[in-house]
Amino acid sequence: MQIAAEVAIERTINIMWNRHAEPLSLEELAEAAIFSKFYYSRIFRDVTGTSPGRFLSAIRLFMAKRHLLETAASVTDISYRVGYNSLGTFTSRFTRSVGISPAKYRFLARCGLPPLSLPHGAADQKASTVTGRLHIPESAGRVRVYVGAFNSPIVEGLPQSCDILDDSGPFHLTVPDGLWFVRAAAVATDAEPGPRIRMPRLIGSGWPVKVRGGKAYTSDVPLRAVTPFDLPILLALPELDGPGTAALPELETDEQEAPLVAAK
Repeated sequence: MQIAAEVAIERTINIMWNRHAEPLSLEELAEAAIFSKFYYSRIFRDVTGTSPGRFLSAIRLFMAKRHLLETAASVTDISYRVGYNSLGTFTSRFTRSVGISPAKYRFLARCGLPPLSLPHGAADQKASTVTGRLHIPESAGRVRVYVGAFNSPIVEGLPQSCDILDDSGPFHLTVPDGLWFVRAAAVATDAEPGPRIRMPRLIGSGWPVKVRGGKAYTSDVPLRAVTPFDLPILLALPELDGPGTAALPELETDEQEAPLVAAK
């Protein structure tokens, strides 16, 4: 039964990737899985860790990053290409999820994103620590591992706390009270050049950690290969988002961001 459910969920995820610009409804996706929409929503969350709506939104924003980096289309055109009918809504969600606006992302990715450099976390005496150890298999090649604490299962925006490792070893995060999702991505440092989005070589996730009172917690994060059920990484990372040494096409000039309008 579990295998059949995963096959059905993977089928609907493929639909999201192939038809992300369309106004896909929960009913339509559930019908494709041959489930009721309530059962579909529950099984989808069990398999992926998030809702169908959040997964589709992550796909749309990931594809927007790809269009921004690999094409010369305007931000306005790209917002429509990935399923938004409001430039303001698209810009707001992109900025929140990627950490920078679409126009700034395009500019920085074109020139080369700066390294992600964050403190381990808040220096508050009541802040808690989350530690663990990462093992990077030799088969992964030359990689850099980003480990962050996020307030949702989706790797988006800037993490509350981040640690960066270039080899196997312990990581250390400092976070305030709350529920945190520890996520890791091993990205190649020897990727071939080219104006494109690159996928991480390995990803990992620990159990959600609910911290309080300045205590110490442990959350091991095993690294594994990416599967179709994994959310795309939206956080802009220099090893994943960048043109390398290849030239990008000339960009159009209508990059001004419109004021927020009614949400889609």
